[in-house]
Amino acid sequence: MRQFDVLVWGFEEEPGKNAQPSTPPFTDDALGWFFGNDLNASLLKSEAEWIVFAHKSISIDRQFLNDLAECISSFPMVDAFAPRILSAKKHSFHSGYRLDAANGLSMLDENAEMRFVAAPHPLIAAFSRRIIQRTGRLDDSLALCVQIADYSLRMLHAGGKMFSVPYLVANTHGNVDDTLYGNRENIDDFTFAMFKSLGLSKNLRFLLRHPGSLQRLWKRRKDLEDKRNKAILLSKLDKKFLADLG
Repeated sequence: MRQFDVLVWGFEEEPGKNAQPSTPPFTDDALGWFFGNDLNASLLKSEAEWIVFAHKSISIDRQFLNDLAECISSFPMVDAFAPRILSAKKHSFHSGYRLDAANGLSMLDENAEMRFVAAPHPLIAAFSRRIIQRTGRLDDSLALCVQIADYSLRMLHAGGKMFSVPYLVANTHGNVDDTLYGNRENIDDFTFAMFKSLGLSKNLRFLLRHPGSLQRLWKRRKDLEDKRNKAILLSKLDKKFLADLG
């Protein structure tokens, strides 16, 4: 079994075309590469112990994978990691997210110590195969970047924990967009994801700030309640741990 598989996404795909790179940046017997925006299709082909979801703008190199391997060895109780991202142009760090009653999710402070998080930065995340097997498929009805947040929240109900370690850092080729979860284009999907895993009461302040998305959620409530029931069935999420994610 390979140690890592890297699932690269974020390609501009035109109808009838598959805009993907033909070769990975480097090869290794312990490493597999999968390119494409259909993350579920890539997951079906994956065989590694750990799976890294990375936007094409993120540089996955040997140093990052070595640091990830060290984290996995040092924190065996952790099921997923939320790496920090170093923006090449602004030389600033971008991290994972904590729960925020008003905003849904809020990024950790740049100097935050290691801690559990609710979701990673959407451009990169690492999940163990064991938690992927418990959590199931990504919800491909959502925008790609929101799929990662949705999956991380659903993972909590499967008993998973995501950890942010300050020294686990991935580099990016350009600027980092920190509005991917909550921008105007993705706000409805983000609202749906938050409702599915956390319900109405936990998201009420956030939903009231986005009445348009609340109305669209209400129109889709039957479908979303079905998805919520599946997500929280036999939930292992402890109330205290949920509070610690805030």
